Amino acid sequence: MLDNMPRGTIFIEDIEVGMTRSLRKVVTDEDIEMFAQVSTDRNPVHLDDAYAKDTIFGGRIAHGMLTAGLISAVIGEQLPGHGTIYMGQSLKFLGPVRPNDMVLAEVEVLSIDLTKRRLELDCRCMVEGKPVLKGQATVLAPSKKLD
Repeated sequence: MLDNMPRGTIFIEDIEVGMTRSLRKVVTDEDIEMFAQVSTDRNPVHLDDAYAKDTIFGGRIAHGMLTAGLISAVIGEQLPGHGTIYMGQSLKFLGPVRPNDMVLAEVEVLSIDLTKRRLELDCRCMVEGKPVLKGQATVLAPSKKLD
């Protein structure tokens, strides 16, 4: 992983609209195989070069949820970070992630509800500046008053 942001917790009281965090990761063949193993999704478009070359993608691609997992990593490790509880996520897959692609996963704070400790987050992943995933997440953020 090549992320460049500190990990830990940002309490909701210290979060501002527009705040962003990100990570960069090269998605490897090993990542794809491990995700297939854990998820039990062994679709040959992810694992079999001969099969995948005849698909609309023209080659193997990473699981979409593997890419979405990078968003989860930003939320759970950086913004807000440790102690965050996922409440909901919408995702739209815009393009494939291929083995050895460098993915930039970014999260940006859209709104803050201090009384409910909730954040609305814009989520996106890009490869070579092109969007491959977008969505929004709702999370319960840690608070200085409770944690």
